[in-house]
Amino acid sequence: MRTQNARIMALGGLLMHCQRLERYRWRQWLWLAGDDVEQRAVALWQAKEWQAPLWVGQAAPCQPAINAGQARTRLGQEHQLIIIDTRQGFDPDAVGALAGTVVAGGLLVLLTPDDWATAPDQDYRRIADYPHAYQGLSTHYLARLKRLLSNDDKVIRWLADSHIELPRLPEMSVQTPLPADLDCLTQDQAQAVAALVNLKRRRPLVITADRGRGKSAALGIACARLLAKGVEHLCITAPRPGAVQPVFKRLAVLYPEASWPSAHSLQLPSGQSVRFIAPDALTQEVEQGRLGGDGRYLFVDEAAAIPAALLGRWLSAFPRIAFATTVHGYEGSGRGFALRFRDQLMRHTPQWREITLETPVRWNPGDPLEATLNRLLLLKAQLPPCSASPRFEWLSQAALGRDEAALEALFGLLVQSHYRTTPSDIRQLLDGPATQLGLQGEPTAPRGVVVTRDEGGFPADLAEQVARGERRPQGHLLAQSLAAHAGCREALTANWRRVTRIATHPEVRRQGVASTLLAHSVEQARRDGMALCGATFGAEAGLLAFWQAAGFTPVRLGISRDTTTGEVALMVAKALTPEGETIIHALRQRLHAGLLAMLAFELSELPADIVVPLLADMQSKPIESHQVQDARDVAFAHRDPRLARGALQALAIHTAQQGVEEGVSADLQAVASWALQNQPLASSHKASVAALRKAVAALLGDA
Repeated sequence: MRTQNARIMALGGLLMHCQRLERYRWRQWLWLAGDDVEQRAVALWQAKEWQAPLWVGQAAPCQPAINAGQARTRLGQEHQLIIIDTRQGFDPDAVGALAGTVVAGGLLVLLTPDDWATAPDQDYRRIADYPHAYQGLSTHYLARLKRLLSNDDKVIRWLADSHIELPRLPEMSVQTPLPADLDCLTQDQAQAVAALVNLKRRRPLVITADRGRGKSAALGIACARLLAKGVEHLCITAPRPGAVQPVFKRLAVLYPEASWPSAHSLQLPSGQSVRFIAPDALTQEVEQGRLGGDGRYLFVDEAAAIPAALLGRWLSAFPRIAFATTVHGYEGSGRGFALRFRDQLMRHTPQWREITLETPVRWNPGDPLEATLNRLLLLKAQLPPCSASPRFEWLSQAALGRDEAALEALFGLLVQSHYRTTPSDIRQLLDGPATQLGLQGEPTAPRGVVVTRDEGGFPADLAEQVARGERRPQGHLLAQSLAAHAGCREALTANWRRVTRIATHPEVRRQGVASTLLAHSVEQARRDGMALCGATFGAEAGLLAFWQAAGFTPVRLGISRDTTTGEVALMVAKALTPEGETIIHALRQRLHAGLLAMLAFELSELPADIVVPLLADMQSKPIESHQVQDARDVAFAHRDPRLARGALQALAIHTAQQGVEEGVSADLQAVASWALQNQPLASSHKASVAALRKAVAALLGDA
């Protein structure tokens, strides 16, 4: 009876606290720990009529319920109460996604067992690479979460029936002034809508915002305004249809008379329309000339999750275009997007504009839940200061887990330097098996960081099963790919060290920091008895040149574009032992044997600045005299190039292997594209042949 009374009193105090939160338009994190957390959580669920409550976990005692893997299906929804049961595992990405759906006055509730963080939970299965069992991994990440939650003065802690800690709230909340634009909720949103409606030709707009700032709704309001101005057709794209749900939700309110040919397509009686189109379909229609051109509009939502190569194609096709992206959160960092895409914007549209939305729309500034979430998941890890010291050290995962300042600095540098970094990456850094962390500079002021993981070492029978496509143990991305896709069993029985990330501080880029970090990694791998060191990345000319300069050799090329980078995967390796030399020799033979056969088919769109260094890496073969004569007939006479394609292929390969001056590289790329990839050099046949003859003539001086 005493326990029941204590629970009733605790619940009563908690509900009164929620009323205050609602007045402040704030949200808060509630931590429930103990053996009876499920009973207390159910009592909380039943204590009032919550708006759209949601239970997240297996065997949920309340409905509606989802598992953590379904978190993204709730994006665009609003919940006043979300209970996340972590007794089967804590999924950082799911927590990050769901927190943004909690509305003002709501609670995000975390259920943990009494012995939480003393052993890995089941979500650690995702980082338990073969042959590691998840139960044997370290728990530095969970220990960090528990420590932060225990010390956070913005967290409600209900750790036992008899005691609940309710943080004090200030005397009065900050009130957000209402904008003059009555369709908008904040001044920021109104500014973004005005900029979208007044887009100028070849002056793209980039909108960046933390989650919950109303950027997608701003796109919807702007679409409605543009329709009112007489714009006939608007296209909007995003990584998935669910991302644009807020856009069409706003359109439905502003245009109740519209018809809906599909869930993400609106049409007015006048024939005007707003249509969602997936990135791949959009690119296809642009390339076929059915979309784009004068007067056309394109809005891109969650642009950080779309390959920069696609964004660049759309930038050229649509005279009026806007990109909106989340700066932090479960989708990955929009700062990586800014780094990769800013160069294209400056090169092609130097008058582009940027707007940042700061004011939240679902809650007031100062929201306790947002502050706690940012701290736990490092969603706002900033670019750290840069040390002047070139000192290098290998970091301990255990020590890094206890040093919050160093962890935030390291993660901030990774976020700044890479296309996509998600909350779950922190756990991989702290508890990933066979993971090494190297740092140049000071822990809280890194100049650069390198992350590596060990792979391979499979028994021969398992390597055979992997190569035959019968097994795929977890992890070992590089070694398993070389066995399964290149057929090299020895690549999986050998021991590898794979470089997974290298990040350099912007203040010291192009000063050799990345090369130094890589050299330390290679030398440490050699000392640890590894046969090979390797890496995999999106095929890009600058990256390939960096790895080749460090002595790494291309060993495999993918045939499909990565959904993140828009580039095919390229794998490189460096031998550290005689065994490694033998494996690389076999892998190079396989790569070269298949390369020429695939260039006109699966790899027909591979950029020429990647094709040329791959040709240069092939075994040298002299060009025959009759091939030189055929090439001369193409360049200086009237020979149909199609009847001399073999000679032009030989010329391209021979020139690449001889090395070319910078001024000739464009001509070499042109000849390689035409001869090996069947790519025309101009829109008309006559102009393409003329360009080809000119390029061949430039190469013949090196033949």
